[in-house]
Amino acid sequence: MTVASKGIDEQPSEDVVANAKTERAVRRGPFGRLALFLRQVVAELKKVVTPTRKELFSYTAVVLVFVVIMMAFVSGLDLLFGWLVANVFGDGSML
Repeated sequence: MTVASKGIDEQPSEDVVANAKTERAVRRGPFGRLALFLRQVVAELKKVVTPTRKELFSYTAVVLVFVVIMMAFVSGLDLLFGWLVANVFGDGSML
């Protein structure tokens, strides 16, 4: 299959870059640039693969677990630094 017979969403990235460079060399008006931008957006959106329901739940669980771990870590640091500041600059009666 040649590059000419492929659709815009099936072109290798080198060909997309080459096409973009040649298209950039051509002067376009504001509407032409907008149309080119929209065509490129549609071509990129066609490449998006929607995750399955199982993958979606898995990704969501991973993100939620990571957020909970980071919240605990930041809360621990906050308590530690608060305790240190209270002991260094205050009377240490924070906890």
